[in-house]
Amino acid sequence: MRISEWPEGERPRDRLLETGTDALTDAELVAVCIRTGGKQRNALGLARRLLQEFGSVQGLLDAPVSRLRAFRDLGPAKIAGLKAVLGLAERYSRALLVSRDVFTESGAVLSYLRHQLAGIEREVFACLFLDTRHRLISFEKLFLGSVDRANVYPREVLKRALAHNAAAVIFAHNHPSGVAEPSISDIKLTEELSNLLRQIDVRVLDHVIIGRGREVSMAERGLL
Repeated sequence: MRISEWPEGERPRDRLLETGTDALTDAELVAVCIRTGGKQRNALGLARRLLQEFGSVQGLLDAPVSRLRAFRDLGPAKIAGLKAVLGLAERYSRALLVSRDVFTESGAVLSYLRHQLAGIEREVFACLFLDTRHRLISFEKLFLGSVDRANVYPREVLKRALAHNAAAVIFAHNHPSGVAEPSISDIKLTEELSNLLRQIDVRVLDHVIIGRGREVSMAERGLL
């Protein structure tokens, strides 16, 4: 049965408008985004199949377009709708960081970094450059590496901090393996960068490790 044929009050879109997103399951939210199903499934059935195939909402939204195109019943319109959702979420998270102290928006910081780095198959080292009130000036992916390592050049980090006239920074990088635990080399690198940036009065607030479905803050671990 098509969702449009369901009784009023049971349709995911109607329930979303009446009670908000919290009342809907992951599959129902995906169904609202893709709008229609395929030849053998309605939108909700297709949404459930997508979540099963990609493992989670994050896995679905982070999946490359090439992989989405290979999935039966996912055409350009549905894929574009899913990618638009991710793009809006990224811009929403960034808007919070631009206008507010990141210390009051730790959830938004993690959400933004997750959107930017999770699911990338190569290690990426990035930096949030902040002003004196800890509001976002710029986010930059500084170094792109292999599946398990990104070479970080402290001198380049110093140059970018000076270019932005940053007062503080938050480092972040992903672990393509999915394990978010900081390595010994991560800790040593953070100490080296902190000591270097301290010489130009730039404070390192945190170094966030992005894994699969989990993030670890080195500041919260007492490693800064």
